[in-house]
Order: sequence, then C-alpha cells, then structure tokens
Amino acid sequence: MHSSLIGKIEKANRYARETDRIMFDQLSLTFRGDNDTHRVAFEADRWQCNCHYFETWSTCVHVLAIQKILGSMLPESAQTSLFTAPGPVPVEAGVSA
Repeated sequence: MHSSLIGKIEKANRYARETDRIMFDQLSLTFRGDNDTHRVAFEADRWQCNCHYFETWSTCVHVLAIQKILGSMLPESAQTSLFTAPGPVPVEAGVSA
C-alpha cells in the first residue's frame, strides 16, 4: 500500500473521531421502527417524520433517536426536542423545597 494512502486513511480516522468538523444542513433517511418504516428528514431547519405522533407533536421518537446519534453534528436548532429533559430548576434564595 502506498504511504500516501496510509496517510489519507489515518487522516480519515482522525476526522471520524472529531465529529465537531461535521455539520448536517439537510438529511433524509428511512427509519425502521418497531411497527413500521418511517421517512425522517431535516431540511430548512425543520424536522419531518411521516409517523402519526409527529403529525400532532412535531417531534417523535424517530427524530429523538437521530438527534441522539448525530448530536453536535446537527445545527443547534435541530438538537432540541420536546422529549429533552429540562435542566434542574434553580431554587430561589430563602425558599426551601
């Protein structure tokens, strides 16, 4: 194997570990759920899924799974979800829980 090819493979491996280099601006995929196969897409800063839950809530477990998998490779606006647990609620001074 050529040494230049080995260098390219090593660089690709480093890039794969440095996921902050990657930012998805659009995405389209097929998601095989427990009950059906769904189409999930992210385009123009908006998620879409053809599952029934998404129709009502504008999010679903399929979108949440993709958000967890891709994490910081998504634009910040695409990382938030209805299912994301809120952070701890600050306790006001002098008020006990």
